[in-house]
Amino acid sequence: MKKYLLMLFFGATVCGQNTNLKELTFTEYLGYVKKYHPMVKSANLEISNAQANLMIARGGFDPKIEIDYNKKQFKDQEYYSILKSSFKIPTWYGIEVKAGFDNSEGFFINPENTTPNKGLTSLGITVPVGQGLFINQRMTDLRKAKIQLQLSQSERKLQAIMVLYDAAVSYFNWKKNYDEVQLYNSYLQNAETRYKGVASLILNGDKPAIDSVEAGIIVRNRKLSLEDFTLKLAKAKLELSNFLWLENNIPLELQDTVLPQENIANSIQDVLKTNDFLTTKLSIDTHPKINALQNKIAILDVERKLKANQILPKMDVGYHYLSESNAFKDSNAKNYRLGVNFYFPIFLRKERGSLKLAKFKIQDTQFALDLEKVQLKNKIIAQQTEILSLDKQRKLVAELVTDYATMLNSEERLFSFGESSIFLINTRENNLVNSQLVKIALENRFLISNAELFKVMANPD
Repeated sequence: MKKYLLMLFFGATVCGQNTNLKELTFTEYLGYVKKYHPMVKSANLEISNAQANLMIARGGFDPKIEIDYNKKQFKDQEYYSILKSSFKIPTWYGIEVKAGFDNSEGFFINPENTTPNKGLTSLGITVPVGQGLFINQRMTDLRKAKIQLQLSQSERKLQAIMVLYDAAVSYFNWKKNYDEVQLYNSYLQNAETRYKGVASLILNGDKPAIDSVEAGIIVRNRKLSLEDFTLKLAKAKLELSNFLWLENNIPLELQDTVLPQENIANSIQDVLKTNDFLTTKLSIDTHPKINALQNKIAILDVERKLKANQILPKMDVGYHYLSESNAFKDSNAKNYRLGVNFYFPIFLRKERGSLKLAKFKIQDTQFALDLEKVQLKNKIIAQQTEILSLDKQRKLVAELVTDYATMLNSEERLFSFGESSIFLINTRENNLVNSQLVKIALENRFLISNAELFKVMANPD
């Protein structure tokens, strides 16, 4: 039902009725972008990807069943039948518990594989006493996956905030171009009315014929400017349509009956919550960029610990108690299998080089973190200063518009008394139009500046 109503809202021009004008408020627009825009949805997938990677990393600690069975039969004679099966349980500190059952039969069995008639069971443990005890690859993968989940939350915010910022700028530019078109529409009508009035005065002999040329020039200039701004408005609408979507990834096209919100500058700071950023001292400790870099350092530090551990000698000690399949109750400690694996490079050049590279990566990311903190603080202060300055400029230009309007009204009164000219009226009106264009441009800068602060703070939720 909601989708039907929204499609009706955006498709009202099908009936060709321009009287059904509807306002698309900035709050509604931003809400649809947050909910339906594909790139915002893609940003949410960052967390899903991190959760999937975490599941993969946890899979390194899953118990495993292994079965290896080989049999050879030739000329009605069983050469061998060998079964090797095991159940392994990896633990956190690199220790592995393993239970197994082996059974071998046949005339050509390697004595090493010979087992009792009912098979041979084993239960044992393998312990890495050097490399891999306190940290190993699967422990590293799991720790990195947990940190990556936190990192993905920061990256989701950074990706979503860029989409919302671009969407906000497109809305503000649409609003600016719409106001400019409305402005030139209004003054084109004034110029055409004035041209008709001057033509009547010329016919009556009250004004020289040259005044019609002067009035005609301003009409054509207004038409030219209107055509240019109409083109800009059409392009701004298409740009805005890039951010309008419905569920199921259905794109929308902005129709002519949809208008931007009036007086948006009065509520923009409440919508983007930039008013809180202007009145309170901000902390960047929880900023997504800072958190992202801190999490990247944490991931690199986990890798550094793994590289440092690889400098230790690799020595795995395994002990497995052996018994016939039904003889665990008659345990004999003399039945066992013991194994020791030892590995240690003499010069450790590869391992020491890898550790140095890991430390360099941490230092490089730490430099980036320190720089980002300074840049963020300066960006926030710069945006706060710009917003306050633009707010003052908006008030000043509003006063200028009022003064230029007063001057134009006064000049029109003088013209009605025959004490002024078309040239002076056009000059006064051009000053008024230019001041109103400056007012529209300043409002646009004010809105975009608030959006810039919104982007810097990176809090899209």
